[in-house]
Amino acid sequence: MRVLGLGDNIVDRFIDRRTSYPGGNSVNFSVFARRLGAESAYVGVFGADRFGGLLKAALLAESVDISHAVTRDGPSGWTNIRLEEGERRFLDWNGGGITLSEPFRPSPEDLDYIGRFDVVHSSVYSGIEEHLPAVRTAVPRVSFDFSADDDRRSDAYLAAVCPSVDLGQFSCADLSDRESRELLLTAVRHGAGAALATRGTDGALFLDGGVFHEGGAEFVPPSSIVDTMGCGDAYLTAFLLDLVRAGWSRDRRVDAGAVAAAMRTAALYSARQCTVEGAFGRGWPFSEADPDGARAALADSGAPLPRYH
Repeated sequence: MRVLGLGDNIVDRFIDRRTSYPGGNSVNFSVFARRLGAESAYVGVFGADRFGGLLKAALLAESVDISHAVTRDGPSGWTNIRLEEGERRFLDWNGGGITLSEPFRPSPEDLDYIGRFDVVHSSVYSGIEEHLPAVRTAVPRVSFDFSADDDRRSDAYLAAVCPSVDLGQFSCADLSDRESRELLLTAVRHGAGAALATRGTDGALFLDGGVFHEGGAEFVPPSSIVDTMGCGDAYLTAFLLDLVRAGWSRDRRVDAGAVAAAMRTAALYSARQCTVEGAFGRGWPFSEADPDGARAALADSGAPLPRYH
């Protein structure tokens, strides 16, 4: 299976740990998919700064192909985070940096490349919405993360994006069971082929072909939880890959047994993610003398960082 993460990348700076980690929904998807055995690539815009170089180095270390990614003059995106009882509290961010101020715009050549993949995944933080129809025409399956942002749950946004999405994922830990079901029904009514709600310890809901499937969460002992960064991304990736391996596509549904098996696989993988620092590790410490943490990371790498154009 060949999969592509398309769009956002960011550096997650954990203030309490004084450690920065590579991340971003599309980046996390690419890394998790590679770890789960898929051939994986990432396409997006990197900043021409030390954070951008370290993001590239992390992806290359995970054997994710970034040969078609773009580097532009400007800052990488970053967000400051503090852990409170294992849960993330987002403090501030720089608006996504160059990744969102000058997002990736696929050319005909890019679309030809994108068309070589079985699955393309993107998100609300990628600035790719206007190009989703062309992307969907090029590939068999488009997955899209709508996050937990109320603005991305509005009828206007769903009506604009859902027709170009085969699987829409929503973070619904803040919603009741009834509200989560209504949101998934609304997404499908606006044109999404199927919809997934991840709800933390309440498990997940999947709506496909007018049928709701429900999967429980895997228990993780509190003493084993490091943080919850990337848990929803881990669930989506494992679930989607299992579905595709079972034969799921925009034109073909799979039976309830295959869905249940995929939800079980995803719950286990998401639970394991709770024991990992950051989205997928590979953090670098920072200090007042080295606020990016890049100096130490570059010294550890032993090689110059690659640059793509």
